[in-house]
Amino acid sequence: MNHLHAYVKTRAIRLLFVPTFVVFSLIAENGGEAGNVWAVREAGTSDTLVLESFRHPDEEGFPQGWQGQTSTITAKKMYTIVEEDGAVFLRAQGANQRVYTRRIKWNPHTHPILKWRWRARTIPRNATVVAAVFANLDTDLLLIPVSTKYVWHATEAEGTVIEGGLFRPAQVVVQSGRASLGEWVEEEVNAYEDFLRIHQRKPALQAWGISLLAGPGVEIDFGPIEVQAATTR
Repeated sequence: MNHLHAYVKTRAIRLLFVPTFVVFSLIAENGGEAGNVWAVREAGTSDTLVLESFRHPDEEGFPQGWQGQTSTITAKKMYTIVEEDGAVFLRAQGANQRVYTRRIKWNPHTHPILKWRWRARTIPRNATVVAAVFANLDTDLLLIPVSTKYVWHATEAEGTVIEGGLFRPAQVVVQSGRASLGEWVEEEVNAYEDFLRIHQRKPALQAWGISLLAGPGVEIDFGPIEVQAATTR
């Protein structure tokens, strides 16, 4: 299923406390050779930039350049790069509440289209947020990321927008329920337009990054993540 969120639907907006789950982050670096080198290695064409292909594991099968906020050792037990029938992806299982970071650059003004795919393998009966991809396109005055959180939700309908709050980003439901359990689902959003409509301003010329989240008890696979120029749609 393809979801192009060129605008944000507002079927249901409400405040909701969201607990901290396992989060992976790709953080845009304000200068620095390492971020540029990685972007060049992952990029395919000028119109399409692969932010993460998951084709560069370390010796333990963990994505190179990623680390745990509190324990990278623990993270490596929960997140592993897997190859299946020629496809490479990041598998999350038994995740806990940790944040993982990595630096990379892209301009959301020129490359607004964010694309990824994911496959839920196990969704607990009491689950709410199954998984999420955060588009962190800017920071506030305190340098805290300003994000749009694209969610696979166990119960909320696709297109639902859940208003954020202090330190909580707005959520846009792009996938709902368990009907696609065990199947790869393609997602495509216009992160620039969603940011503009939710935050009522344009994002920075250099995105802060991308984060991946897996909910408690969820087993899910994350495929490659890329951004595209608007002209490639």
